Amino acid sequence: MERSFKKNIRSRGAWLRILYMLLFAMIYGVAEVVLGAVVLFQIGASLITGRANQRLRNFGQQLATYLYEIVLFLTYQSEVKPFPFEPWPDGPPKTRCLPPPAEEIDDMHSESDLDGG
Repeated sequence: MERSFKKNIRSRGAWLRILYMLLFAMIYGVAEVVLGAVVLFQIGASLITGRANQRLRNFGQQLATYLYEIVLFLTYQSEVKPFPFEPWPDGPPKTRCLPPPAEEIDDMHSESDLDGG
Protein backbone atom coordinates (compact mmCIF):
# COMPACT_ATOMS: atom_id res chain seq x y z
CA MET A 1 0.00 0.00 0.00
CA GLU A 2 2.84 2.38 0.83
CA ARG A 3 4.42 1.74 -2.60
CA SER A 4 1.09 2.45 -4.24
CA PHE A 5 0.79 5.74 -2.35
CA LYS A 6 4.32 6.79 -3.34
CA LYS A 7 3.63 5.88 -6.94
CA ASN A 8 0.36 7.83 -6.94
CA ILE A 9 1.83 10.90 -5.25
CA ARG A 10 4.60 11.04 -7.87
CA SER A 11 2.25 10.50 -10.79
CA ARG A 12 2.48 13.37 -13.26
CA GLY A 13 -1.00 12.52 -14.55
CA ALA A 14 -2.53 12.84 -11.09
CA TRP A 15 -1.01 16.28 -10.54
CA LEU A 16 -1.99 17.42 -14.02
CA ARG A 17 -5.59 16.38 -13.35
CA ILE A 18 -5.52 18.31 -10.05
CA LEU A 19 -4.38 21.42 -11.92
CA TYR A 20 -7.21 20.98 -14.44
CA MET A 21 -9.63 20.50 -11.56
CA LEU A 22 -8.50 23.78 -9.96
CA LEU A 23 -8.92 25.54 -13.30
CA PHE A 24 -12.43 24.16 -13.78
CA ALA A 25 -13.39 24.97 -10.19
CA MET A 26 -12.53 28.62 -10.92
CA ILE A 27 -14.39 28.53 -14.24
CA TYR A 28 -17.39 27.07 -12.41
CA GLY A 29 -17.43 30.09 -10.07
CA VAL A 30 -17.41 32.50 -13.01
CA ALA A 31 -20.12 30.51 -14.78
CA GLU A 32 -22.32 30.73 -11.65
CA VAL A 33 -22.13 34.52 -11.85
CA VAL A 34 -23.08 34.37 -15.53
CA LEU A 35 -25.99 32.07 -14.63
CA GLY A 36 -27.18 34.60 -12.06
CA ALA A 37 -27.10 37.32 -14.73
CA VAL A 38 -29.10 35.11 -17.12
CA VAL A 39 -31.71 34.57 -14.39
CA LEU A 40 -31.99 38.31 -13.72
CA PHE A 41 -32.28 39.12 -17.44
CA GLN A 42 -34.96 36.45 -17.85
CA ILE A 43 -36.91 37.91 -14.95
CA GLY A 44 -36.66 41.33 -16.57
CA ALA A 45 -37.66 40.00 -19.97
CA SER A 46 -40.67 38.18 -18.56
CA LEU A 47 -41.81 41.27 -16.66
CA ILE A 48 -41.41 43.56 -19.69
CA THR A 49 -42.62 41.31 -22.52
CA GLY A 50 -44.68 38.76 -20.63
CA ARG A 51 -42.55 35.84 -21.85
CA ALA A 52 -39.03 34.45 -21.55
CA ASN A 53 -36.36 35.47 -24.05
CA GLN A 54 -35.72 32.50 -26.37
CA ARG A 55 -32.04 33.29 -26.92
CA LEU A 56 -31.48 33.46 -23.17
CA ARG A 57 -33.37 30.18 -22.74
CA ASN A 58 -31.06 28.53 -25.28
CA PHE A 59 -27.98 30.01 -23.66
CA GLY A 60 -29.26 29.01 -20.21
CA GLN A 61 -29.59 25.40 -21.39
CA GLN A 62 -26.08 25.46 -22.84
CA LEU A 63 -24.69 26.97 -19.64
CA ALA A 64 -26.51 24.39 -17.49
CA THR A 65 -25.03 21.59 -19.60
CA TYR A 66 -21.58 23.16 -19.31
CA LEU A 67 -21.87 23.35 -15.52
CA TYR A 68 -22.99 19.72 -15.50
CA GLU A 69 -19.95 18.71 -17.56
CA ILE A 70 -17.68 20.56 -15.13
CA VAL A 71 -19.27 18.81 -12.14
CA LEU A 72 -18.80 15.42 -13.81
CA PHE A 73 -15.12 16.19 -14.36
CA LEU A 74 -14.57 17.56 -10.83
CA THR A 75 -16.18 14.52 -9.20
CA TYR A 76 -14.20 12.00 -11.29
CA GLN A 77 -17.34 10.87 -13.10
CA SER A 78 -15.76 11.76 -16.44
CA GLU A 79 -12.28 12.08 -17.86
CA VAL A 80 -13.58 14.40 -20.59
CA LYS A 81 -12.38 17.94 -19.96
CA PRO A 82 -15.19 20.42 -20.72
CA PHE A 83 -14.96 23.53 -22.92
CA PRO A 84 -12.45 24.88 -24.02
CA PHE A 85 -11.01 21.37 -24.48
CA GLU A 86 -14.30 20.15 -26.00
CA PRO A 87 -16.83 22.06 -28.09
CA TRP A 88 -19.25 24.38 -26.30
CA PRO A 89 -22.45 22.45 -25.48
CA ASP A 90 -25.33 23.11 -27.86
CA GLY A 91 -28.20 21.85 -25.73
CA PRO A 92 -29.01 19.22 -23.12
CA PRO A 93 -26.27 16.80 -22.04
CA LYS A 94 -25.25 14.29 -24.67
CA THR A 95 -24.08 10.76 -24.07
CA ARG A 96 -20.44 11.90 -24.22
CA CYS A 97 -20.74 13.63 -20.86
CA LEU A 98 -22.92 11.13 -19.04
CA PRO A 99 -21.01 8.97 -16.57
CA PRO A 100 -20.73 5.22 -17.17
CA PRO A 101 -22.72 2.93 -14.89
CA ALA A 102 -21.03 2.22 -11.55
CA GLU A 103 -20.38 -1.38 -12.55
CA GLU A 104 -18.27 -0.24 -15.52
CA ILE A 105 -16.24 2.08 -13.29
CA ASP A 106 -15.61 -0.76 -10.82
CA ASP A 107 -14.59 -3.05 -13.69
CA MET A 108 -12.17 -0.44 -15.04
CA HIS A 109 -10.53 -0.06 -11.62
CA SER A 110 -10.24 -3.80 -11.00
CA GLU A 111 -8.71 -4.34 -14.47
CA SER A 112 -6.14 -1.59 -13.91
CA ASP A 113 -5.32 -3.08 -10.48
CA LEU A 114 -4.61 -6.45 -12.10
CA ASP A 115 -2.23 -5.05 -14.69
CA GLY A 116 -0.37 -2.94 -12.13
CA GLY A 117 -1.78 0.35 -13.47
